[in-house]
Amino acid sequence: MDRIALHRIRAYGRHGADPGEREEIQPFEIDLAAEVNLRRASESDRLADTIDYAALHARLVQIVADTSYALLERLAAELLGAVFEDHRIVRAEITVAKPAILDGATPSVMLERVNPNYEQQ
Repeated sequence: MDRIALHRIRAYGRHGADPGEREEIQPFEIDLAAEVNLRRASESDRLADTIDYAALHARLVQIVADTSYALLERLAAELLGAVFEDHRIVRAEITVAKPAILDGATPSVMLERVNPNYEQQ
């Protein structure tokens, strides 16, 4: 299966379980890999036949900015839900990281799921 990936998306939001984490805007890093059949796009050379990664990027950044969750797990699930709005995506893997909060360590959560909205074309 073919894949489209977006690496090192930088987004800013208010997410966290510890007291005070939601008071200040913090950086988040997102990596996404989505399985999709790219045969049509590779033959047609038309944006409409593939996933518009600029639009997808903008949507993910918007979700991080507009929502506020205690857990990275919940944020990652919300982001995957947005990815899965495109019925052409078979499955996706998303990693959400919160850099530099643990004395330089970066905690992250990775979810890999099948798209419940997938429609084979």
